[in-house]
Amino acid sequence: MPKKILIVDDEPLIVKGLKFSLEQDGYAVDAAYDGEEALEKIGAHEYDMILLDVMLPKVDGMQVCQQVRQSSDVPIIMLTAKGEDMNKILGLEYGADDYMTKPFNILEVKARIKTIMRRAKAAAPAEPQVLVMRDLRMNLDSRSVTIGDRQINLTAKEFDLLKLFMTNRGKVFSREKLLETVWKYDYLGDLRTVDVHIRRLREKIETNPGQPEYIFTKWGVGYYFTDK
Repeated sequence: MPKKILIVDDEPLIVKGLKFSLEQDGYAVDAAYDGEEALEKIGAHEYDMILLDVMLPKVDGMQVCQQVRQSSDVPIIMLTAKGEDMNKILGLEYGADDYMTKPFNILEVKARIKTIMRRAKAAAPAEPQVLVMRDLRMNLDSRSVTIGDRQINLTAKEFDLLKLFMTNRGKVFSREKLLETVWKYDYLGDLRTVDVHIRRLREKIETNPGQPEYIFTKWGVGYYFTDK
């Protein structure tokens, strides 16, 4: 998916030039020509970057920036024909990430966009890694497993085994492959180790281990995980 940028400026030639140049670099570009239109579009769509002129009809850029910051941390670069330091300070205080004074070099604009997007990506908190199948929920960050509201206590190897199954649903693993992947054996270990852990894991997560709903046996081949 291409990164989406909103250009907010009441000068059509500036919008046209920025839009053309950014689209040439593969960005998806939207435009608004006053503050009200900008707020409507920001409320209706998600953007990866906003280029925001300070001097806008209806609602000025400072107010737009302030309102956006009440609900979003989308990167904002303020654009203005005014070069006074006070305007720069105000823009940054209202939550802008950067500030450029017109006339500007389009190459510098694109360089600033790339820098700020990289910074925003690096600063974004990692989403918790959670695997879910029906009532079974596995949190990879906290290494915890629940079924409904019930906490399931797994050993380290049981957790690693279940994680392998849940991230490879439907794939059949031989006992040898499970030993190699979960136990890190690079030689043929005791295959009964796998069978014992599968049995214990079933006892903990299956309602009826004799009629499993999650971990199935492929006779003569190995084990696989599915909800079908």
